[in-house]
Amino acid sequence: MSTGKVNDCCEEFCFDREKVTRLRGEVEVTDGMSRLFKALADDTRVKIVYALSREELCVCDVACILDANVATASHHLRLLWNMGLVRQRKEGKFVYYSLGDKNLGALIDNALKYLKEEG
Repeated sequence: MSTGKVNDCCEEFCFDREKVTRLRGEVEVTDGMSRLFKALADDTRVKIVYALSREELCVCDVACILDANVATASHHLRLLWNMGLVRQRKEGKFVYYSLGDKNLGALIDNALKYLKEEG
């Protein structure tokens, strides 16, 4: 009779030395990546990045898109700016934001494709 529990560990410890040696060095390229994903681990910030991947927006536009107040929008934009994920420019009394790198928009688009495919 099966309990439905899956054994998720090897029954005997054995590793492929060549694979481990090669990949141990390769995984170093991910250093710092968790910081990016931490910034995007908030629904509000993902929405902001998605909107900014479509066009440049002022803080007021972002607040209205989020159905939030300007202080909330500004807080999230400041965090994204401090991390270097968005750029800002001031024009008169307005502050406009855009993505710091188009690859960030591509990351969001790929995540959306992944979600659609997973159903």
